[in-house]
Amino acid sequence: MREREHAELVRVAIDAARPAREEADVPVGAAVFAPDGTELARACNAREALGDPTAHAEVLALRSAAARWGDGWRLSGCTLAVTVEPCTMCAGALVLARVSRLVFGAWEPRTGAVGSLWDVVRDRRLNHRPEVIGGVLAGECSALLDEFFAAHRGDPPTE
Repeated sequence: MREREHAELVRVAIDAARPAREEADVPVGAAVFAPDGTELARACNAREALGDPTAHAEVLALRSAAARWGDGWRLSGCTLAVTVEPCTMCAGALVLARVSRLVFGAWEPRTGAVGSLWDVVRDRRLNHRPEVIGGVLAGECSALLDEFFAAHRGDPPTE
């Protein structure tokens, strides 16, 4: 995949993140694409909406995609695009789902498990290690989070 194609995938994830704001959830979006590029699923964080600590965008999108494609849980050949570097739970889930490629936007130095704080997905002890492309449209993805947290804290809008 080329850089332009990666950006297109992350733009879908950005679009998927927007509904999270309505539920006061952190605006993280994820989308899963079949090997031919067909969108299989998209989701946003829904921890607040569902009262579920595991309702991260990545997990919800993986569940939906697995129900629609593959052998029921393996997403071999698929790509997961997400607006923010996955946490440990989500990194583990995408490895276990056998996702072939992860494309993400903003790095997350406090909780990121794909190179920032940990590197779960490339641990040599695992039997599956997806290709990772990080930092795609990082500025746009970071802006979603910055705007959310500024509003959540009651900071005045920036110009």
